[in-house]
Amino acid sequence: MAISYRELGSTGVKVSPLCLGAMMFGAWGNTDHEDSIRIIHRALDAGINFIDTADVYSRGESEEIVGEALAGGRRDSVVLATKVHGKMHDDDPNQFGNTRRWIVQEVENSLRRLKTDWIDLYQIHRPELDTDIDETLGALTDLVRAGKVRYIGSSTFPPGQIVEAQWVAQRRGRERFVCEQPPYSLLHRAIEAEVLPVCEKHRMGVIAWSPLAGGWLSGKYGKGGQSPDTSRRAQMMPSRFDMSLAANQAKLQAVDAFTNLAEQSGMTLIELALAFVTTHPAVTAAIIGPRTMGQLESQLPALSQTLDAQTLDRIDEIVAPGTNVKADERGWDPPWLTDSALRRR
Repeated sequence: MAISYRELGSTGVKVSPLCLGAMMFGAWGNTDHEDSIRIIHRALDAGINFIDTADVYSRGESEEIVGEALAGGRRDSVVLATKVHGKMHDDDPNQFGNTRRWIVQEVENSLRRLKTDWIDLYQIHRPELDTDIDETLGALTDLVRAGKVRYIGSSTFPPGQIVEAQWVAQRRGRERFVCEQPPYSLLHRAIEAEVLPVCEKHRMGVIAWSPLAGGWLSGKYGKGGQSPDTSRRAQMMPSRFDMSLAANQAKLQAVDAFTNLAEQSGMTLIELALAFVTTHPAVTAAIIGPRTMGQLESQLPALSQTLDAQTLDRIDEIVAPGTNVKADERGWDPPWLTDSALRRR
């Protein structure tokens, strides 16, 4: 299969249109390390040269598995991304967040777990209002200049904070975020309104997470399949799969419509969903997160697929551009909306 590699923002680095996400390797998903390594090697053999993980995935176990998989001489040909921010200790409040203190400490732990001397893309996993963005960018800049990190990025930042980070980097002489990692799928299109245009404006790459909408677009649900509220993920995120909610019923109706469209287009639903994400001109890559070899094999065909204008128009009729079917599924809940104290001071 012919793969058209893409530039990661303005860096000149070439990456595959599918990025192998490693969240499901370890205690959160596939606990068999050898099997997880086989999945990673299969993805690399298929032409994927981009891997994304995070320190918080299974509290470091995912990074360790990725490190083992790349230890046999594959590291140099892989664009390796990981993230920092998530809580890594139940009792220590400083083993978390976007502070200089934690970033400088945790990058060393990630380097050790990944068995590498450098991280190609080091990302801030979520915004943190308690820490000044200049503090964060200053620490990341020092890591770039020390050669431990090549590039830096953000994940699930609102558009205003993406722009703020770019302005602070310019005004303070810091390294800038070269990419953003937002949630994006056929069911979650809100980032089309502002995030994607902002990234294009600042020549940032976009690495979309959850292109299968947390399993909703995996082909398991709708048209006689199992009910979403019986899924494995429903136990972890009940509100996203509670079929008593009208918004989740609307998601299932959209899934049925997309399944029909995929069949008419000669694709599986998975292929349609992934191709939709990677066809957007602002998107660099879609992050796939297989737990099994079978899941990976079902996703690999999307490496070389794009959608024509007619198919995209039909998708727009099912879910309007710039909207989420379930409006509150943003990937990150701004505390000024969820914490009533911030609205009533």
